Amino acid sequence: MESKIAKALKLEHSPVAMLWSDEKPEGATQFKPGCWGCVMFLLAVAAKGKPAVADVETFGCIGGGVGLGFGNQYDKFPGGIEHYVSSGNPEFCRSEAGRQIAEQMPDLVEGERYVKNPEIAKQFFDGLPMTEVPTKYVVFKPVRQVTPDETIKVVTFFARPDQLSALIVLANHARAGQVNVIAPFGAGCHQTGIIPLKEEESESPRAIIGLTDISARKNTMRMLGHDLLTFSVPLKMFIEMEENVEGSFLERNSWREILEHQEDNC
Repeated sequence: MESKIAKALKLEHSPVAMLWSDEKPEGATQFKPGCWGCVMFLLAVAAKGKPAVADVETFGCIGGGVGLGFGNQYDKFPGGIEHYVSSGNPEFCRSEAGRQIAEQMPDLVEGERYVKNPEIAKQFFDGLPMTEVPTKYVVFKPVRQVTPDETIKVVTFFARPDQLSALIVLANHARAGQVNVIAPFGAGCHQTGIIPLKEEESESPRAIIGLTDISARKNTMRMLGHDLLTFSVPLKMFIEMEENVEGSFLERNSWREILEHQEDNC
């Protein structure tokens, strides 16, 4: 499958399709069971042209298991996930088990401080659209590698500011209203996984701007640099946007001038 959007925007990286499957693509990148890894690394691998997969034993981190749709893995987080992302859990870290865990996760002591306190953090986690994937694998593939017999769940674009601007305009091109694109707080894998998956249930799904997660940006900066954000859409919105490329602003002078200026300054 070739993306008209990717061609019109001259994207550096391929749009990434997320699929559900009981089969693992040949040569797919996958974390080893029990080893830590960031799900956004798997998306980055796919954006660069190679398939990647995760299952219930290889989703890399507890947050990644949630973001991919393998249920509420946060129940297993030692010391409480609401403490980890906020002000920490020093009392737990003083216990014998806590000391050992804190050696591997030092932020558990004083917290990541992404959220002000555990009470607000708990409200956030309780509000996430937890999902149970019905297949063995969650698969990430470049869109151009998707075959006719495969069903895409979510498409994620990696976009620079000019390209992100165009994606936002295209998302609104055939829509009434002003809130057809949102940038919800969450982990990078939430923003590319369970949140756009939930949007698919809506009559008018919204696109999700992501990779605003500081930890995810840290984990992918060596692969992707510092100036990309994600733009994720469920399948029916992807189809809608693809159908609206022809005859849109993407064929007009303003967008062409931006592309020409980009090329002149490369």
